[in-house]
Amino acid sequence: MENLRRTHRLTELSEANIGETVTVMGWVQKNRNKGGIIFVDLRDISGILQIILEESVCGPESFQKGEKLRSEFVIAVRGTVFLRAGAVNENIKTGSIEVRADFIEILSEAETPPFPIEADSRTKEELRLRYRYLDLRRPDLQEKIILRSKITADIRSFLSRENFLEIETPILNKSTPEGARDYLVPSRVHPGSFYALPQSPQLFKQLLMCSGYDRYFQIAKCFRDEDLRADRQPEFTQIDLEMSFADVEDVLLINERLLKEVCKNAIGIELSLPLPRLRWKEAMERYGTDKPDTRFEMELVDVSALLKECEFAVFSNALESGGSVRGINAKGQAEMPRKKIDALVDFAKGYGAKGLAYLAIMPDGSYKSSFMKFMKESELTDLVNEMSGEAGDLLFFAADRNDLVFSVLGALRLKLAKQMELIDESKFNFLWITEFPLLEYNEEEERFVAVHHPFTMPMEEDLPLLDIGDLGKIRAKAYDIILNGTELGGGSVRIYQRDIQEKMFSVLGLSEETAQNRFGFLLDAFRYGVPPHAGLAYGLDRLVMLLAKAESIREVIAFPKIKDASCLLSNAPDFVDEKQLEELWIVVKEPD
Repeated sequence: MENLRRTHRLTELSEANIGETVTVMGWVQKNRNKGGIIFVDLRDISGILQIILEESVCGPESFQKGEKLRSEFVIAVRGTVFLRAGAVNENIKTGSIEVRADFIEILSEAETPPFPIEADSRTKEELRLRYRYLDLRRPDLQEKIILRSKITADIRSFLSRENFLEIETPILNKSTPEGARDYLVPSRVHPGSFYALPQSPQLFKQLLMCSGYDRYFQIAKCFRDEDLRADRQPEFTQIDLEMSFADVEDVLLINERLLKEVCKNAIGIELSLPLPRLRWKEAMERYGTDKPDTRFEMELVDVSALLKECEFAVFSNALESGGSVRGINAKGQAEMPRKKIDALVDFAKGYGAKGLAYLAIMPDGSYKSSFMKFMKESELTDLVNEMSGEAGDLLFFAADRNDLVFSVLGALRLKLAKQMELIDESKFNFLWITEFPLLEYNEEEERFVAVHHPFTMPMEEDLPLLDIGDLGKIRAKAYDIILNGTELGGGSVRIYQRDIQEKMFSVLGLSEETAQNRFGFLLDAFRYGVPPHAGLAYGLDRLVMLLAKAESIREVIAFPKIKDASCLLSNAPDFVDEKQLEELWIVVKEPD
């Protein structure tokens, strides 16, 4: 490299450079030796450029090197830019030009890769992740990683212009087990003591508000030791922000402008503001979920009032026990084969349903149903009318306690939409969900737990319910941002009065001693003047995944983990030396 200096990335060259002598470098995508002339497709992070090697131009030494080239060799090329002698390649940015080399140098040879380095690879993901450094050379994956970088830069730029300060918070924290499972780090200096990796910077960003830094943000690494899914990793990146002297409206408005700018710059989409909003209760009743996909209709309908006198035991028993009967209308699906209907019934059972009732309105207006023999004709007519049923429609019903009915029909709605191809994949539907429940009852622990976290402020009008113990009815000043049925992030107005925070810990079953032990540094800070504050955190990985239309979060993370939280590339986690364990005062027990 001593006498070589790259002058351009490959796609920085265009017809404007014709006649110039340039030096380019990259990987050999493929080469074709036509006898006396060698065509090389050279690739770098920017794209592909065609290189021409002719012995009469580059000389015998460079031509011999050209004859040795194979896929993924790394080379340097010096030559002159010409218009293509052959047909223009419309599929690449440099398709109208080529570089005729007068010199090449092989910088690094390569073995044959275990899979082709090409876009839309059909190679199994496990093999690609094992050789992730090769997988990351694929153009489509590089586009996603580049998009991630651009989005991150846009976020930093926007928040900096809005007077947010980027401040780092600690990675080695105190464990506060009131949420997901912590990753623990043993301390060598304090035998038997452990740090916890942060699940979020929550407590420290609240302390920054106490410290007078009234607008904070951080692109923060966070860690949660929980089961993985397509959109979840054990370590993830969070866009974290907090604002003093702010309420719900302040947080939502500034984040809407942030999303508008990011979407315009990243994918060329103009968001219309303000974004739609739904209260949690309405979202559950209409869609069966607090993260609804609004790119299609098929909303839930509560038919409980019509069925109070119904003799169908499944419906009547659910209503008598305080539950509900709700349905969805699969338009035009009346002639769905029985095998497919049975598969949907089994699908519903997977979400806890005992079954799934259905009623098909045939093209001739007659009914086919799993329960019509238990119903009066007038009841069936009223039911069909309430469901806006027409000839050709297929109606599904779930009957049970409300949370189960919502879960079943919410999942069934999505499955049917995919099956019926109702989802417009070109849409980006953002949505705020507000006024979540503050607390929910955990049957296993036999106590109320925080829906978001224990630092969320109740709605002011619901504060008296904390005193009288009517905990299930308290609404939170909390909000989530949803995109196409996926939660991008969430936040809340925080409790900033010590007495309300202590009361919150009490209803969560934390004694004064336990609360002081876990959160004493926060409670002590509340004694010295705390501004009202609120914030929000996005999952950066999820945001990029959805904007890039990637199928998995792993596609937008350079070195992701797989479902068991292991890394196929580095084989982490792994065993460590006995000496390291001794220094940490740790003994590993052999499994039974």
